[in-house]
Amino acid sequence: MTFGQPTVSDGPRLWELVNQAGNLDVNSRYAYLLWCRDFAGTSVVARDAAGRAAGFITGYLRPSAPDVYFVWQVAVASDHRRRGLARRMLDHVVDALRPHGVRFVETTVTPDNKASMRLFESFAEANGTAMSLDVLFSEQELGSGHEPEVLHRIGPLAD
Repeated sequence: MTFGQPTVSDGPRLWELVNQAGNLDVNSRYAYLLWCRDFAGTSVVARDAAGRAAGFITGYLRPSAPDVYFVWQVAVASDHRRRGLARRMLDHVVDALRPHGVRFVETTVTPDNKASMRLFESFAEANGTAMSLDVLFSEQELGSGHEPEVLHRIGPLAD
């Protein structure tokens, strides 16, 4: 696997990976194209030996808290799961952002997404730091039977 920043041409593949994941909110293809254009510097795509996107993480620096990296989505192709790829991508993107002042990682996870919970728990443990949990958006705010989005806040990370 190689890791790099996504390009606009990766947008459709990222959209496919989210559709195939089955437990992520699927945004429009347009949104993924914009993400790959405007937030490539805070995102990562993993490519297999054939150069095909096998997984990705999209994220951004919070405008009101630039020392916080917010992970928007993590997706891994089904044939690359259970091999630690999500964790390696997370390590890669956070390591790239630490020199720019990132000291905390945040994300939201629904209670049914056990794989994501394990990913962020292992990241906090490996970095020797705390992880706090709190509901960021409730079912009432999200509507239509959506589970609550639980904020996972990890940090502070060591310099």
